[in-house]
Amino acid sequence: MKSVLERFLRYVSYDTMSRENAGQTPSTGGQLVLAMDLADELREMGLEGVAVSEYGYVTATLPANTEESLPVIGLIAHLDTSFEMSGKDVHPRIIENYDGADILLNEELDIWLKTAEFPDIRKYMGDTLITTDGTTLLGGDDKAGIAEIITALEILIEGPSRLHGTIRIAFTPDEEIGEGTDHFDVEAFAADYAYTVDGGPAGELTYENFNAAKAIVEIKGRNSHPGDAKNKMVNSILIGQEFNSMLPPAEVPQMTADYEGYFHLMSFSGTTEETRMAYLIRDFEIEGFNDRKELFQDIADDLNEKYGDGTVLILMDDQYNNMREKIMPVFHIVEKARSAIDAAGLTTVVKPIRGGTDGARLSFMGLPCPNLFTGAENVHGRFEFVPLSSMESAVEVLLRLLTV
Repeated sequence: MKSVLERFLRYVSYDTMSRENAGQTPSTGGQLVLAMDLADELREMGLEGVAVSEYGYVTATLPANTEESLPVIGLIAHLDTSFEMSGKDVHPRIIENYDGADILLNEELDIWLKTAEFPDIRKYMGDTLITTDGTTLLGGDDKAGIAEIITALEILIEGPSRLHGTIRIAFTPDEEIGEGTDHFDVEAFAADYAYTVDGGPAGELTYENFNAAKAIVEIKGRNSHPGDAKNKMVNSILIGQEFNSMLPPAEVPQMTADYEGYFHLMSFSGTTEETRMAYLIRDFEIEGFNDRKELFQDIADDLNEKYGDGTVLILMDDQYNNMREKIMPVFHIVEKARSAIDAAGLTTVVKPIRGGTDGARLSFMGLPCPNLFTGAENVHGRFEFVPLSSMESAVEVLLRLLTV
Protein backbone atom coordinates (compact mmCIF):
# COMPACT_ATOMS: atom_id res chain seq x y z
CA MET A 1 0.00 0.00 0.00
CA LYS A 2 1.39 3.41 -0.95
CA SER A 3 1.52 6.15 1.66
CA VAL A 4 -0.10 9.52 1.22
CA LEU A 5 3.37 11.11 1.29
CA GLU A 6 4.65 8.84 -1.47
CA ARG A 7 1.71 9.74 -3.67
CA PHE A 8 1.95 13.44 -2.94
CA LEU A 9 5.65 13.61 -3.82
CA ARG A 10 4.95 11.86 -7.11
CA TYR A 11 2.03 14.08 -8.07
CA VAL A 12 3.87 17.36 -7.43
CA SER A 13 6.48 16.30 -10.00
CA TYR A 14 3.88 16.94 -12.74
CA ASP A 15 3.79 20.47 -14.13
CA THR A 16 0.06 21.24 -14.16
CA MET A 17 -0.05 25.02 -13.89
CA SER A 18 -3.22 26.28 -15.57
CA ARG A 19 -3.22 29.24 -17.94
CA GLU A 20 -5.81 31.97 -18.35
CA ASN A 21 -7.32 32.73 -21.75
CA ALA A 22 -5.96 29.54 -23.29
CA GLY A 23 -9.15 28.88 -25.25
CA GLN A 24 -9.12 25.17 -24.45
CA THR A 25 -9.84 22.73 -21.62
CA PRO A 26 -7.62 21.71 -20.00
CA SER A 27 -5.73 24.93 -20.49
CA THR A 28 -2.35 23.18 -20.32
CA GLY A 29 -1.14 19.80 -21.52
CA GLY A 30 0.47 18.81 -18.22
CA GLN A 31 -2.95 18.50 -16.60
CA LEU A 32 -3.97 15.91 -19.16
CA VAL A 33 -0.75 13.95 -18.56
CA LEU A 34 -1.49 13.76 -14.84
CA ALA A 35 -5.15 12.92 -15.56
CA MET A 36 -4.17 9.93 -17.69
CA ASP A 37 -1.71 8.65 -15.11
CA LEU A 38 -4.22 9.02 -12.28
CA ALA A 39 -6.77 7.09 -14.32
CA ASP A 40 -4.26 4.26 -14.78
CA GLU A 41 -3.62 4.24 -11.04
CA LEU A 42 -7.33 4.08 -10.24
CA ARG A 43 -7.82 1.19 -12.68
CA GLU A 44 -4.93 -0.72 -11.11
CA MET A 45 -6.53 -0.22 -7.69
CA GLY A 46 -9.75 -1.79 -8.96
CA LEU A 47 -12.11 1.19 -9.28
CA GLU A 48 -14.87 0.89 -11.84
CA GLY A 49 -15.91 3.11 -14.71
CA VAL A 50 -12.61 4.96 -14.76
CA ALA A 51 -12.60 7.52 -17.54
CA VAL A 52 -10.84 10.67 -18.72
CA SER A 53 -13.12 12.97 -20.69
CA GLU A 54 -12.05 15.00 -23.70
CA TYR A 55 -11.75 17.94 -21.31
CA GLY A 56 -9.43 16.16 -18.89
CA TYR A 57 -11.94 15.26 -16.16
CA VAL A 58 -11.03 12.04 -14.35
CA THR A 59 -14.04 10.15 -12.98
CA ALA A 60 -14.33 6.77 -11.27
CA THR A 61 -16.58 4.76 -8.96
CA LEU A 62 -15.97 2.62 -5.91
CA PRO A 63 -19.13 0.49 -5.63
CA ALA A 64 -20.86 -0.01 -2.30
CA ASN A 65 -19.84 -3.09 -0.31
CA THR A 66 -23.03 -3.23 1.73
CA GLU A 67 -26.69 -3.73 0.89
CA GLU A 68 -27.67 -0.98 3.31
CA SER A 69 -29.28 1.97 1.53
CA LEU A 70 -26.73 4.77 1.72
CA PRO A 71 -26.30 8.05 -0.13
CA VAL A 72 -23.85 8.25 -3.01
CA ILE A 73 -21.01 10.50 -1.88
CA GLY A 74 -18.66 12.32 -4.23
CA LEU A 75 -15.06 13.37 -3.57
CA ILE A 76 -13.54 16.06 -5.77
CA ALA A 77 -10.08 17.61 -6.12
CA HIS A 78 -8.41 19.56 -8.90
CA LEU A 79 -5.47 18.75 -11.13
CA ASP A 80 -4.08 22.20 -11.80
CA THR A 81 -1.87 24.47 -9.76
CA SER A 82 -1.94 28.24 -9.60
CA PHE A 83 -0.84 30.34 -12.55
CA GLU A 84 0.61 32.86 -10.10
CA MET A 85 3.87 30.94 -9.66
CA SER A 86 5.61 28.15 -11.52
CA GLY A 87 4.87 24.55 -10.61
CA LYS A 88 7.51 23.18 -12.98
CA ASP A 89 10.48 21.21 -11.68
CA VAL A 90 9.24 21.20 -8.10
CA HIS A 91 11.93 20.03 -5.68
CA PRO A 92 10.19 19.25 -2.37
CA ARG A 93 12.14 19.28 0.86
CA ILE A 94 11.21 16.91 3.68
CA ILE A 95 11.98 18.24 7.14
CA GLU A 96 11.61 15.62 9.84
CA ASN A 97 11.00 16.51 13.49
CA TYR A 98 10.72 20.23 12.76
CA ASP A 99 12.38 22.20 15.58
CA GLY A 100 10.42 25.45 15.35
CA ALA A 101 13.24 27.51 13.84
CA ASP A 102 13.47 29.37 10.56
CA ILE A 103 13.85 26.96 7.64
CA LEU A 104 16.54 27.41 5.01
CA LEU A 105 14.76 26.49 1.79
CA ASN A 106 17.57 27.28 -0.61
CA GLU A 107 21.15 27.84 0.50
CA GLU A 108 22.39 28.97 -2.89
CA LEU A 109 19.70 31.67 -3.20
CA ASP A 110 19.51 32.37 0.57
CA ILE A 111 15.74 31.81 0.71
CA TRP A 112 14.29 31.26 4.17
CA LEU A 113 10.85 30.33 5.47
CA LYS A 114 10.86 32.63 8.49
CA THR A 115 8.75 32.12 11.59
CA ALA A 116 8.46 35.89 12.05
CA GLU A 117 6.66 36.10 8.70
CA PHE A 118 4.73 32.83 8.99
CA PRO A 119 4.31 32.21 12.75
CA ASP A 120 1.70 29.46 12.28
CA ILE A 121 4.43 27.09 11.18
CA ARG A 122 5.60 26.81 14.78
CA LYS A 123 2.39 24.90 15.56
CA TYR A 124 3.99 21.96 13.80
CA MET A 125 7.05 21.52 15.98
CA GLY A 126 7.97 17.84 16.03
CA ASP A 127 6.07 17.15 12.82
CA THR A 128 7.39 16.24 9.40
CA LEU A 129 7.00 19.15 6.98
CA ILE A 130 7.10 19.13 3.19
CA THR A 131 8.26 22.48 1.83
CA THR A 132 9.46 23.89 -1.47
CA ASP A 133 13.08 24.70 -2.32
CA GLY A 134 12.07 28.34 -2.60
CA THR A 135 12.01 28.50 -6.39
CA THR A 136 8.50 27.16 -7.12
CA LEU A 137 5.23 26.55 -5.37
CA LEU A 138 4.78 23.09 -3.89
CA GLY A 139 1.41 22.08 -5.33
CA GLY A 140 -0.43 21.08 -2.19
CA ASP A 141 -3.34 22.99 -3.70
CA ASP A 142 -4.63 20.56 -4.73
CA LYS A 143 -2.32 17.60 -5.19
CA ALA A 144 -2.48 16.99 -1.47
CA GLY A 145 -6.24 16.56 -1.91
CA ILE A 146 -5.76 14.09 -4.76
CA ALA A 147 -3.23 12.08 -2.74
CA GLU A 148 -5.53 11.97 0.28
CA ILE A 149 -8.56 10.84 -1.71
CA ILE A 150 -6.71 8.06 -3.53
CA THR A 151 -5.02 6.86 -0.35
CA ALA A 152 -8.37 6.66 1.44
CA LEU A 153 -9.84 4.70 -1.48
CA GLU A 154 -6.98 2.23 -1.41
CA ILE A 155 -7.51 1.65 2.31
CA LEU A 156 -11.21 0.98 1.70
CA ILE A 157 -10.46 -1.44 -1.14
CA GLU A 158 -7.89 -3.37 0.87
CA GLY A 159 -10.03 -3.39 4.01
CA PRO A 160 -13.44 -4.76 2.98
CA SER A 161 -14.60 -4.85 6.60
CA ARG A 162 -15.06 -1.08 6.34
CA LEU A 163 -18.60 -0.85 5.01
CA HIS A 164 -19.44 2.05 2.71
CA GLY A 165 -21.91 3.14 0.10
CA THR A 166 -21.13 4.01 -3.50
CA ILE A 167 -18.36 6.59 -3.79
CA ARG A 168 -17.87 8.77 -6.85
CA ILE A 169 -14.54 10.43 -7.65
CA ALA A 170 -13.75 13.40 -9.88
CA PHE A 171 -10.47 15.22 -10.52
CA THR A 172 -11.09 18.43 -12.42
CA PRO A 173 -8.88 20.70 -14.55
CA ASP A 174 -8.49 24.48 -14.44
CA GLU A 175 -9.99 25.18 -11.02
CA GLU A 176 -7.43 27.89 -10.40
CA ILE A 177 -8.64 29.93 -13.37
CA GLY A 178 -12.30 29.52 -12.44
CA GLU A 179 -13.12 26.99 -15.17
CA GLY A 180 -13.04 23.77 -13.16
CA THR A 181 -16.74 23.00 -13.59
CA ASP A 182 -17.29 24.37 -17.09
CA HIS A 183 -17.66 20.84 -18.48
CA PHE A 184 -18.61 18.96 -15.29
CA ASP A 185 -21.59 16.66 -15.93
CA VAL A 186 -23.43 16.71 -12.61
CA GLU A 187 -26.15 14.36 -13.83
CA ALA A 188 -23.64 11.74 -15.00
CA PHE A 189 -21.64 12.09 -11.78
CA ALA A 190 -24.81 10.94 -10.02
CA ALA A 191 -23.84 11.74 -6.42
CA ASP A 192 -26.33 12.83 -3.79
CA TYR A 193 -23.77 15.30 -2.48
CA ALA A 194 -20.01 15.72 -2.55
CA TYR A 195 -17.03 17.25 -0.80
CA THR A 196 -14.17 19.09 -2.39
CA VAL A 197 -10.89 18.23 -0.67
CA ASP A 198 -9.25 21.57 -1.31
CA GLY A 199 -8.97 23.43 1.99
CA GLY A 200 -6.26 24.59 4.35
CA PRO A 201 -5.03 23.54 7.81
CA ALA A 202 -6.13 20.35 9.56
CA GLY A 203 -9.66 20.48 10.92
CA GLU A 204 -10.87 23.18 8.55
CA LEU A 205 -14.43 22.81 7.23
CA THR A 206 -15.99 25.40 4.96
CA TYR A 207 -19.38 25.87 3.37
CA GLU A 208 -19.32 29.62 2.70
CA ASN A 209 -17.34 31.46 0.07
CA PHE A 210 -17.18 34.83 -1.61
CA ASN A 211 -19.56 36.09 -4.21
CA ALA A 212 -17.03 36.85 -6.91
CA ALA A 213 -16.64 38.96 -10.02
CA LYS A 214 -13.77 39.95 -12.26
CA ALA A 215 -13.68 43.47 -13.67
CA ILE A 216 -11.56 44.94 -16.44
CA VAL A 217 -11.21 48.71 -16.50
CA GLU A 218 -10.25 50.08 -19.92
CA ILE A 219 -9.23 53.74 -20.11
CA LYS A 220 -8.68 55.77 -23.24
CA GLY A 221 -6.43 58.83 -23.19
CA ARG A 222 -5.07 61.24 -25.76
CA ASN A 223 -1.38 61.73 -26.41
CA SER A 224 0.51 64.73 -27.61
CA HIS A 225 4.08 65.94 -27.39
CA PRO A 226 4.77 66.59 -23.70
CA GLY A 227 6.37 69.91 -24.54
CA ASP A 228 3.12 71.14 -26.06
CA ALA A 229 0.61 69.12 -24.04
CA LYS A 230 -1.27 71.76 -22.10
CA ASN A 231 -5.03 71.34 -22.59
CA LYS A 232 -4.36 68.61 -25.14
CA MET A 233 -2.97 65.54 -23.39
CA VAL A 234 -5.24 63.17 -21.48
CA ASN A 235 -3.02 60.69 -19.63
CA SER A 236 -4.86 57.38 -19.25
CA ILE A 237 -2.32 56.15 -16.67
CA LEU A 238 -3.13 59.04 -14.34
CA ILE A 239 -6.86 58.43 -14.81
CA GLY A 240 -6.25 54.80 -13.87
CA GLN A 241 -4.52 55.93 -10.70
CA GLU A 242 -7.42 58.26 -10.01
CA PHE A 243 -9.90 55.42 -10.51
CA ASN A 244 -8.07 53.24 -8.00
CA SER A 245 -7.81 56.09 -5.48
CA MET A 246 -11.62 56.39 -5.49
CA LEU A 247 -12.01 52.86 -4.11
CA PRO A 248 -12.03 52.37 -0.29
CA PRO A 249 -8.29 52.17 0.55
CA ALA A 250 -8.70 49.70 3.42
CA GLU A 251 -10.83 47.24 1.42
CA VAL A 252 -7.95 45.33 -0.14
CA PRO A 253 -6.84 41.72 0.48
CA GLN A 254 -3.87 42.63 2.67
CA MET A 255 -6.10 44.62 5.05
CA THR A 256 -9.14 42.35 5.31
CA ALA A 257 -9.97 39.01 6.94
CA ASP A 258 -12.83 36.70 7.91
CA TYR A 259 -16.10 38.01 6.39
CA GLU A 260 -14.68 41.29 5.07
CA GLY A 261 -14.88 41.78 1.32
CA TYR A 262 -12.35 43.54 -0.90
CA PHE A 263 -11.28 44.98 -4.23
CA HIS A 264 -8.06 43.45 -5.54
CA LEU A 265 -6.07 45.20 -8.25
CA MET A 266 -4.32 42.28 -9.98
CA SER A 267 -2.67 44.08 -12.89
CA PHE A 268 -2.12 47.60 -14.18
CA SER A 269 -0.57 48.30 -17.56
CA GLY A 270 -0.76 51.24 -19.86
CA THR A 271 0.53 54.12 -21.89
CA THR A 272 -0.62 57.70 -22.15
CA GLU A 273 -3.14 56.56 -24.80
CA GLU A 274 -4.50 53.36 -23.23
CA THR A 275 -4.52 51.77 -19.78
CA ARG A 276 -5.94 48.45 -18.67
CA MET A 277 -6.58 47.40 -15.07
CA ALA A 278 -7.82 44.01 -13.85
CA TYR A 279 -9.66 43.67 -10.53
CA LEU A 280 -11.23 40.97 -8.42
CA ILE A 281 -14.38 41.99 -6.54
CA ARG A 282 -15.30 39.89 -3.50
CA ASP A 283 -18.04 39.97 -0.84
CA PHE A 284 -19.78 37.28 1.22
CA GLU A 285 -23.17 39.00 1.22
CA ILE A 286 -25.03 39.45 -2.05
CA GLU A 287 -26.13 42.98 -1.11
CA GLY A 288 -22.55 44.04 -0.44
CA PHE A 289 -21.42 42.30 -3.61
CA ASN A 290 -23.92 44.23 -5.72
CA ASP A 291 -22.95 47.47 -3.97
CA ARG A 292 -19.30 46.88 -4.87
CA LYS A 293 -20.12 46.32 -8.52
CA GLU A 294 -22.29 49.43 -8.57
CA LEU A 295 -19.46 51.45 -7.04
CA PHE A 296 -17.22 50.46 -9.96
CA GLN A 297 -19.75 51.78 -12.45
CA ASP A 298 -20.40 54.93 -10.39
CA ILE A 299 -16.68 55.76 -10.42
CA ALA A 300 -16.55 55.15 -14.17
CA ASP A 301 -19.56 57.44 -14.65
CA ASP A 302 -17.93 60.19 -12.57
CA LEU A 303 -14.69 59.98 -14.54
CA ASN A 304 -16.51 59.93 -17.86
CA GLU A 305 -18.33 63.08 -16.82
CA LYS A 306 -15.01 64.66 -15.91
CA TYR A 307 -12.94 63.55 -18.91
CA GLY A 308 -15.54 62.83 -21.56
CA ASP A 309 -17.88 60.00 -22.53
CA GLY A 310 -16.09 56.78 -23.41
CA THR A 311 -12.97 57.53 -21.40
CA VAL A 312 -13.56 54.71 -18.90
CA LEU A 313 -15.19 51.40 -19.83
CA ILE A 314 -16.01 48.66 -17.31
CA LEU A 315 -16.15 45.02 -18.45
CA MET A 316 -17.45 42.85 -15.62
CA ASP A 317 -18.23 39.15 -15.31
CA ASP A 318 -19.61 37.27 -12.31
CA GLN A 319 -17.47 34.23 -11.48
CA TYR A 320 -19.29 32.37 -8.69
CA ASN A 321 -21.61 32.90 -5.74
CA ASN A 322 -21.66 32.01 -2.06
CA MET A 323 -22.56 28.33 -1.81
CA ARG A 324 -24.08 28.87 1.65
CA GLU A 325 -27.43 29.45 -0.08
CA LYS A 326 -27.39 25.89 -1.46
CA ILE A 327 -25.79 24.19 1.53
CA MET A 328 -28.16 25.38 4.25
CA PRO A 329 -31.15 23.30 3.02
CA VAL A 330 -28.98 20.14 3.28
CA PHE A 331 -26.95 21.17 6.32
CA HIS A 332 -26.75 17.57 7.54
CA ILE A 333 -23.85 17.06 5.10
CA VAL A 334 -21.89 19.73 7.00
CA GLU A 335 -22.74 18.09 10.31
CA LYS A 336 -21.62 14.75 8.90
CA ALA A 337 -18.26 16.24 8.01
CA ARG A 338 -17.97 17.91 11.40
CA SER A 339 -18.61 14.56 13.11
CA ALA A 340 -15.92 12.89 10.98
CA ILE A 341 -13.36 15.58 11.85
CA ASP A 342 -14.20 15.40 15.56
CA ALA A 343 -14.03 11.58 15.49
CA ALA A 344 -10.55 11.80 13.98
CA GLY A 345 -9.41 13.63 17.10
CA LEU A 346 -9.19 17.08 15.52
CA THR A 347 -10.76 20.37 16.45
CA THR A 348 -13.26 21.37 13.78
CA VAL A 349 -12.64 24.88 12.52
CA VAL A 350 -15.60 26.23 10.54
CA LYS A 351 -14.56 29.27 8.58
CA PRO A 352 -15.48 30.98 5.32
CA ILE A 353 -13.41 30.39 2.21
CA ARG A 354 -11.80 33.67 1.24
CA GLY A 355 -11.83 32.53 -2.35
CA GLY A 356 -13.73 29.90 -4.28
CA THR A 357 -13.64 26.21 -5.03
CA ASP A 358 -15.22 23.98 -7.63
CA GLY A 359 -17.74 23.23 -4.89
CA ALA A 360 -19.16 26.73 -5.03
CA ARG A 361 -20.23 26.42 -8.65
CA LEU A 362 -21.19 22.75 -8.28
CA SER A 363 -23.55 23.64 -5.44
CA PHE A 364 -25.40 25.99 -7.77
CA MET A 365 -25.38 23.28 -10.47
CA GLY A 366 -27.31 20.93 -8.19
CA LEU A 367 -24.51 19.12 -6.35
CA PRO A 368 -24.16 20.44 -2.77
CA CYS A 369 -20.47 20.46 -2.05
CA PRO A 370 -18.80 21.72 1.17
CA ASN A 371 -15.01 21.87 1.36
CA LEU A 372 -12.63 19.79 3.52
CA PHE A 373 -9.06 20.53 4.55
CA THR A 374 -5.94 19.13 2.87
CA GLY A 375 -3.37 20.51 5.32
CA ALA A 376 -1.67 22.74 2.74
CA GLU A 377 -0.64 26.21 3.95
CA ASN A 378 0.80 29.32 2.27
CA VAL A 379 -0.41 28.01 -1.08
CA HIS A 380 0.28 29.67 -4.43
CA GLY A 381 3.79 30.72 -3.46
CA ARG A 382 7.35 29.73 -2.69
CA PHE A 383 6.68 29.46 1.05
CA GLU A 384 4.02 26.77 0.76
CA PHE A 385 4.28 23.81 3.13
CA VAL A 386 2.25 20.77 4.15
CA PRO A 387 2.58 18.94 7.49
CA LEU A 388 2.55 15.18 6.99
CA SER A 389 0.31 14.71 10.04
CA SER A 390 -2.31 16.96 8.41
CA MET A 391 -2.38 14.85 5.25
CA GLU A 392 -2.67 11.69 7.31
CA SER A 393 -5.48 13.28 9.31
CA ALA A 394 -7.28 14.16 6.08
CA VAL A 395 -7.16 10.51 5.05
CA GLU A 396 -8.59 9.50 8.43
CA VAL A 397 -11.41 12.04 8.13
CA LEU A 398 -12.32 10.77 4.66
CA LEU A 399 -12.46 7.20 5.94
CA ARG A 400 -14.77 8.18 8.79
CA LEU A 401 -16.88 10.26 6.41
CA LEU A 402 -17.31 7.45 3.89
CA THR A 403 -17.79 4.39 6.10
CA VAL A 404 -20.86 3.26 8.00
